[in-house]
Amino acid sequence: MRPDILNPLFAEISALKGVGPALARPLERLGLARAVDVAFHLPVSWVDRKLTGALDIADSGRVIGIELTPVDYRAGGGTRAPFRVDAVDARGNHVALVYFGRNSAWPRKLLPLNEPKFVSGKLENYGDALQIVHPDYVLAPEEAATIPAREPVYGLSDGLTNNRMRDLAAQALLRAPDLSEWAEPSLIASRSWPGWREALGRVHADPGDAVARERLAYDEIFAGQLALMLVRQAGRRRRGVPIAGDGRLRASLELPFAPTGAQRRAMGEIEGDMAQGTPMLRLLQGDVGSGKTLVALMALLNAVEAGMQGAMLAPTEILARQHYETLRKMASGLPVEIAILTGREKGKVREATLMGLADGSIHILVGTHAIFQEAVNYRSLGLAVIDEQHRFGVAQRMLLASKAERAPHLLVMTATPIPRTLTLTYYGEMDVSRLDEMPPGRQPIQTVVMTASRLDEVIDALARHIEAGGQAYWVCPLVEESESSDQAAAEARAEGLRMRFGQAVGLVHGRMKGADKDAAMEAFSANRTKVLVATTVIEVGVDVPNASLIIIEGADRFGLAQLHQLRGRVGRGDKSSVCLLLRGGALSDTSRARLALMRESNDGFRIAEEDLRLRGAGEVLGTRQSGEARMKLATPEHLATLLDAARDDARLLVDRDGGLDGPRGQAARTCLYLFERDAAVSLLRGG
Repeated sequence: MRPDILNPLFAEISALKGVGPALARPLERLGLARAVDVAFHLPVSWVDRKLTGALDIADSGRVIGIELTPVDYRAGGGTRAPFRVDAVDARGNHVALVYFGRNSAWPRKLLPLNEPKFVSGKLENYGDALQIVHPDYVLAPEEAATIPAREPVYGLSDGLTNNRMRDLAAQALLRAPDLSEWAEPSLIASRSWPGWREALGRVHADPGDAVARERLAYDEIFAGQLALMLVRQAGRRRRGVPIAGDGRLRASLELPFAPTGAQRRAMGEIEGDMAQGTPMLRLLQGDVGSGKTLVALMALLNAVEAGMQGAMLAPTEILARQHYETLRKMASGLPVEIAILTGREKGKVREATLMGLADGSIHILVGTHAIFQEAVNYRSLGLAVIDEQHRFGVAQRMLLASKAERAPHLLVMTATPIPRTLTLTYYGEMDVSRLDEMPPGRQPIQTVVMTASRLDEVIDALARHIEAGGQAYWVCPLVEESESSDQAAAEARAEGLRMRFGQAVGLVHGRMKGADKDAAMEAFSANRTKVLVATTVIEVGVDVPNASLIIIEGADRFGLAQLHQLRGRVGRGDKSSVCLLLRGGALSDTSRARLALMRESNDGFRIAEEDLRLRGAGEVLGTRQSGEARMKLATPEHLATLLDAARDDARLLVDRDGGLDGPRGQAARTCLYLFERDAAVSLLRGG
């Protein structure tokens, strides 16, 4: 239960003065639902205000603060013309204070003629005159001292001003309590860090305060590392079932080629973990096409050989069905019953599956979140494989573990490599196996970048590819026409391509009914359709060896990891493959760097590190969608420089200082609640 001392900080946003339903909406769009969210909504930049006694054209472009006296009003001729207040400084220099909008009463009231005012805003050179458009502040001269020389600038949403955000942040800070110190004293001394509350106030007052920012980042990383360490410790205390299969099923598996060295190493690590009485908690990392599914199947067969059941959880129905078909194909001829359970299985089919799981006649179950449901009971669940695709958090990983009398062994797979810092940050409670070799026969994919203006050439090239017997994916980012975007919708693109290629064009997107989606995928797999127009639902798991061309429209809008994952849909057969990235005309520096790296590298581990640098942790892991607590205060740079110190400090607390029971541990417990890293720990203790 959250310590009472934190309750004022965790109050609903409506507890802050001035927040009614109208203001709550833009705050909600920013994810600010409580006072603590506002406190942790740190400024993104700042404005340095030059306080001056005289106007100077050299200050054009700068925010200034100056005492001015209004001397004249000039209303515009038309309804859209601005209202201008002519004002002078102490030396008689003129500046126009410009207000847009039909109501001239407000600036007249704010700036009475011949009454000195302190005015602050951005000075601009307009023609041969100086102006300030919509000044930020107009105050009595004696109030000038209340305006900071350095003012924080916050991320905003429509209906929210920077001044209002600053006021809310100040209110939230008043609710932040003084807390006992949880960090190791020698670490604080060596880095000259303030306490967490002082650091929070300092960053809101001066966003350029690097020391205070570092302190806050450290606290957040430390909370994450401590939570994972406690999760791991609790897992080690739980009793699992040692699993040691006799190898008969694995030996009977007919493989088209021998496993790579990396696959054999991972299989050995997993087999060793499963033989222990402590439940396995292992992360299997591999690049696109590195053979993770074979490693997972070997682990599942090991469980079946020992008389146990295995479950494989996929994030989407389309991927669950792909895994189901792949596992059935790979295990064909073996006396192993494999079933599927998604939200689509209903009636007698569902009942038969549930009965088979309960009586043990089903050995391996593949499914989506449906396999979490209370009605799903296993006779003897020994291994759970989670094809993570970054969508399941610690808490969800633990839910599946509660399905067995004793905790099952747990293997988590990632669709693309994750940078080291993120592996430790989000999966630090796990042991890690890496597949850093490609199976024989995987050909490198040639990546070409072209502008969307050459679309006709691309379609002609697609026609030649189809005539030569090939198949292709065409990926579009959107599902429906949208006025707010210039992206081609999948439906519109499919319609356009059908005018050229007729019914050889299939379509699949996330909003289609399951059966229609399956039919489109099956038609493409069976080579009845030659082009599959799709949204990113094909991002993972789709395996059609004859498809050796993928065209990704609006490629500059995708993240690196997603582009790399999509590219991995081709290069699965014996033909050389091409990934064609269509980009818009104007590119940001980030998009340019992203596309250049895609062109020159097929290395998923390198791409993952660069993706983190360009986009940040929340985007790379997709944790904004999964509900997993993402980093609010720590940047990728902070992770790189502070992660090891935070891990060491967390380990010191657990191993030397009595964990959460010692004096520092009590403070650390509050830190876990402050950064909301307590849920997984509580769940694990309860599970």
